[in-house]
Amino acid sequence: MQKSKGAVWVVAEQIEGKLAEASFELLGKAGELAAQGGGAGVVSVVMGSGIGALAEELIPYGADRVLVIDHPRLTLYQNDTYAAVLEDLIRRELPEIVLFSASYCGSELSATVAAKLGTGLAAHCVDLHINEQGEFVQVVPAFGGRVLGDILCPNHRPQMASVKPGLFAKPAKDATRIGEVVKETAAVLDGFSSPLKALRVVQEPPPGLPLEQADVVVAGGWGVGSAETWQLLEELASELGGAVGCTRPALDEGWTEGEHTMIGTSGKTVRPRLYIGFGISGAAHHVVGMKDSGVVISVNNDSQAPIFHVSDYGVVADLKKILPPLLEEIKTHKDSGT
Repeated sequence: MQKSKGAVWVVAEQIEGKLAEASFELLGKAGELAAQGGGAGVVSVVMGSGIGALAEELIPYGADRVLVIDHPRLTLYQNDTYAAVLEDLIRRELPEIVLFSASYCGSELSATVAAKLGTGLAAHCVDLHINEQGEFVQVVPAFGGRVLGDILCPNHRPQMASVKPGLFAKPAKDATRIGEVVKETAAVLDGFSSPLKALRVVQEPPPGLPLEQADVVVAGGWGVGSAETWQLLEELASELGGAVGCTRPALDEGWTEGEHTMIGTSGKTVRPRLYIGFGISGAAHHVVGMKDSGVVISVNNDSQAPIFHVSDYGVVADLKKILPPLLEEIKTHKDSGT
């Protein structure tokens, strides 16, 4: 009996026995899709070695069933071995939808498995839903993020999508949920020969406070104009205890370093309590990464800038005239203890 037939799957991602936050975020969205589509519930798949205890972490966040594949050859992520195991499992269980995190590993694994199964994959989605016709709609940015396109996969199964980490809210933990844990074998790896060998995992966290963890995000775009002015953004973020983010043009100009500072479709998704943007036009590919922030303040000298449409407060002014007195005012209040 194929208990997963018609279900929504989430391929959970773990590194050294710790589940990625994106795995929980996807479980929340999978639950919504299963409810909209009237499917066979939510199934999570977790692969690795010595990871049996992780199944119990997934159930409180929405997994109705957890398939655990525990094998020594899965200790470290390796694309060909993980793909072989997942392909075999999907062919046996026949899920309707399979969701992946669009992390480095998830992006590679999802594309490989989709090719092996001869099905479609919508990569780096910014939204997912079931439409009135009961079709699974995968929303992806197009034309540099200026428009959003709906992708359908009507003729092949499973329907597969990868989603940017941080895009969906992590569901509330429900310790009363009851789910089924199934230990699967990795028989497909018997005699499986690979030209690759994963040696170790090296994680180099970016310096400073990660954008996605900051309560205050100060962001800058092309309108900042220079590296000298960018330093004022860095100073403002430091005074507010926040982090600095950017748009693609600012990164390309070298005013900030590292992809980890970019917000938008090809960068990070942030939900700070306070977002302050300077010199940002408001193109869709940036807005999708910050639209769920608490309070949004934007400063731009163009009164028609699209960013004002998603802002709680807009300031039409030259940011070079705004930043210095703003910094002085903040320092004065901090020094006076008010």
